[in-house]
Amino acid sequence: MVAALDRRLPVASAGKEFLRKAFPDHWSFLLGELALYSLVLLVLTGVWLTFFFHPGMTELPYTGSYLPLRGTLTSEAYASVLHISFDVRGGLPVRQLHHWAALVFVAAIGVHLLRIFFTGAFRRPREVNWTIGVTLFLLALLEGFCGYSLPDDLLSGTGLRTSQGIVLSIPVIGTYLSFFVFGGQFPGHEIIPRLYVTHILLVPGLLLALVAAHLTFVVHHKHTQWAKPGRTNRNVIGKPLVPQYTAKSVGLFLILSGVLAAMAALFQINPVWSFGPYHADQVSLDAQPDWYVGYLEGALRLMPGWETDFAGHTVAWDVLLPGVVLPAVLFTALYGYPFFERWLTGPRPEQHLCDRPRNQPTRTALGAAAVSAYGVLLLAGGQDVLAYKFSLDVDSLARIFRTALFTVPFVTYHTTKRACLGLQAADRRRMLEGGATGEVRRTAGGGYEEAHTLLSPEEAYRILVRDTPRPRAEGTEAWRWFHRHRLRNALSRWYLAKSVEMPATAWERRRVEVVRAAPGEAPGQGDES
Repeated sequence: MVAALDRRLPVASAGKEFLRKAFPDHWSFLLGELALYSLVLLVLTGVWLTFFFHPGMTELPYTGSYLPLRGTLTSEAYASVLHISFDVRGGLPVRQLHHWAALVFVAAIGVHLLRIFFTGAFRRPREVNWTIGVTLFLLALLEGFCGYSLPDDLLSGTGLRTSQGIVLSIPVIGTYLSFFVFGGQFPGHEIIPRLYVTHILLVPGLLLALVAAHLTFVVHHKHTQWAKPGRTNRNVIGKPLVPQYTAKSVGLFLILSGVLAAMAALFQINPVWSFGPYHADQVSLDAQPDWYVGYLEGALRLMPGWETDFAGHTVAWDVLLPGVVLPAVLFTALYGYPFFERWLTGPRPEQHLCDRPRNQPTRTALGAAAVSAYGVLLLAGGQDVLAYKFSLDVDSLARIFRTALFTVPFVTYHTTKRACLGLQAADRRRMLEGGATGEVRRTAGGGYEEAHTLLSPEEAYRILVRDTPRPRAEGTEAWRWFHRHRLRNALSRWYLAKSVEMPATAWERRRVEVVRAAPGEAPGQGDES
């Protein structure tokens, strides 16, 4: 049977090559696997939950076993969630496992994207795969929001009301779009069934298809790796898929499953029975969304109440800017960053070695500033809770966060950039003086100094093998009447100019050129295509 199948399909040849694929051995490369295995748990628990969840919005008196709500008018969706939690054997742990896995799924994708960004693993030839990864992150946010809204409790209903306000803020088409999404006036009777179909069918289908495409590109382009002796821009050194890497990966899946199962059993999350069913005239106290959209809540709270009447339309800037423009700018920047960096650095060969973040100070500083801005907005999303816990004035806290939104990223950017240059300078000193041994010796003059030893070949290799593109200066020749590309050249100088030169002999420089030469490229030959 195997022979007959192999004659018709290239199973043996393709399988032999794939099963021996090398995976570099570094903990940061497991972040993507955490996201993948969280998705597996989400699919397994989600399929089980679909057998008991009813996405209806017809209101009926609750007759389940949770006594405080018995007799209360609730939607079928809310009543089915209570039924899963209290009347289905093992229902509450499975529901909480699903929720915890969703949070880990989004977090793992986000941290994985940060790892890709800070190490430069989005550069040629991986721009398309970066685009797929950002799309997966966007779909994960949408999937999380849809699942968060399904229980139809007071907290999720408040989130739906907020989303409807964001849709209404879109000029001209906002009201029509809101009617289309909600099937009439808010909340209507269509939104939960529509979110349910989106949550279990449309978005998961796209997620699984993009995950398959993402993994296909990983196999095709090979894996990035950190610079170590023997590792070059033309090879991949690591453990083969079978049996070493498979054993480690299966172990990671079992550990993740065990940790999430323990969290589901021990840590309560989303107790919808405490919030009660949703009613349009009520709002839950301390209402904050899950952390991954907390930045949006913070931006809405910090935006001043600005409105403009134009051509018979009222433009609500206090909702439009933080609710629509901010996410659009965020994902436009994420999608476009690889192409923006390529525009500043010029045509570059394929890059398969990871950057140390310190060696790209501007990129690292921009990423750190963006993370700090997200942190400020996330804290601002819970300003009412912070004001209550620390006995502070809500308005004063809002002004503090508004100021911090501009000052903290600015300070973080410059601090991070100086730190990266300082770490480069420390690497230079280590190359010149060697590594400290911890021993103190007395000099001939009677003083004391710390003894140093030569760096190990692995450490020197890691310091010297780095990508150092030069600022662009095209179109600035002296014979030109008009200098072209002034903006691009100025941005390129800002992005690439500051760097600490490492001491290296002529032989070491030639070796670095050989190591960094792209596949099919002679050492020192640049890519002019």
